[in-house]
Amino acid sequence: MRFYVLGLGPIGCLLAHNLRSVLPRAHPITLVYKTAKQAWTPKNAAAKITIENQGVRQSTDGFDIEVLDKYSGTGGGVRFNPQLSRQESAVFAPSDEDLRTEPIEALFISTKAYSTVPALEHLAPRLTSRSTIVLLQNGMGIYEDLIQRIFRNPESRPHFILASITHGAWAKSPFHVVHAGIGDITFGIAPDTRKRDFEASMADESKPLYERSLVLDDITRPGDSMFDQYRSLRHTVAALQSMDALACRWNPIADVQLAMRKKLVVNAVVNPLTAILGCRNGGLFKDKSSQQLARSICEEAAAVFHAQIEADTQTWLDSLDPGVDKSQAPVGRVSKELGADALEREVHRLANLTRGNISSMLSDIRKNNSTEIDFLNGYLVRLGEQYNVPMPVNKALDQLVKMRCAIPVDQTF
Repeated sequence: MRFYVLGLGPIGCLLAHNLRSVLPRAHPITLVYKTAKQAWTPKNAAAKITIENQGVRQSTDGFDIEVLDKYSGTGGGVRFNPQLSRQESAVFAPSDEDLRTEPIEALFISTKAYSTVPALEHLAPRLTSRSTIVLLQNGMGIYEDLIQRIFRNPESRPHFILASITHGAWAKSPFHVVHAGIGDITFGIAPDTRKRDFEASMADESKPLYERSLVLDDITRPGDSMFDQYRSLRHTVAALQSMDALACRWNPIADVQLAMRKKLVVNAVVNPLTAILGCRNGGLFKDKSSQQLARSICEEAAAVFHAQIEADTQTWLDSLDPGVDKSQAPVGRVSKELGADALEREVHRLANLTRGNISSMLSDIRKNNSTEIDFLNGYLVRLGEQYNVPMPVNKALDQLVKMRCAIPVDQTF
């Protein structure tokens, strides 16, 4: 089975390196670039990835390269030849043999959040109901955007795996990544449009709770009449579980959503504040004003999460058979980890842990790139509008970051 990796920043390279390290060479790994110019690097480094941790370097090679450029046609990709010079790759005109239009079985996406929809609009003709897409971006709302804008038909929708990643990495040079902060990857499978229960083993009452775990056979197993439909999903989950170096954990989707919400709030505090102030993560929270601002963001997030979970629970109750006893249902029960106090502690903990880091949003602004603010504070603002929860602080930060992006960097000094 072929695995594709789209988005080759530090996290994408870290993922591709670890995939290549654990998968047999019989499973090709294709690195996907937007243009041939991006794919070409000195000494053909694009075909080799180096990961450095505490001064120790490990390299992997044997990757295929595919380019989504003007020659590729709808949904297609061009097989890239890393032996071409920069000048040759810029004028390269592919033959029919260089074009790839076969279905994509497994696609890992670690692009910036705002780039995901345009990329998948291009690749959509190659993504079927048997494909599996793994989303590894910062922020929330990406999956919902894809469902609403590209994969509206449940019958043809790919399988989705949602992941929260806490590893820290930065690029020392092209395809040379420093794995600066060891974290983990928590992932879960989005609910199946065909109602297959991927978490059935968690409800096995023959075992005590502490012995229950998610198992691959709940996805599919050989002999299953629907094996081909779920084969790529099973293999992708198995590949993720095999990456011990990244501490990948398959959890129930509710646990993953909890982790994603916590990470969202941390990013919604640290990213916009460092981007606006132009400081490292450790520069925050040394005064009462920044502490109070962080507290306000956490309070707004906690309030809107409570409203969302309460509404979702009520919708679920309304869908039950009238004969079901609903009196014991935990309506509006929200994890203490999503309370304002817990969220604030998590913000301070991670800001201190990454105190020497430059946030991704500050880095984007310094490079005059777009930011992911729409998927951080912007997402919280949209939730507030949906559930009638005021979000004045998050809305102000969303607007301030957009104002900051409108000012050229060379005019800020």
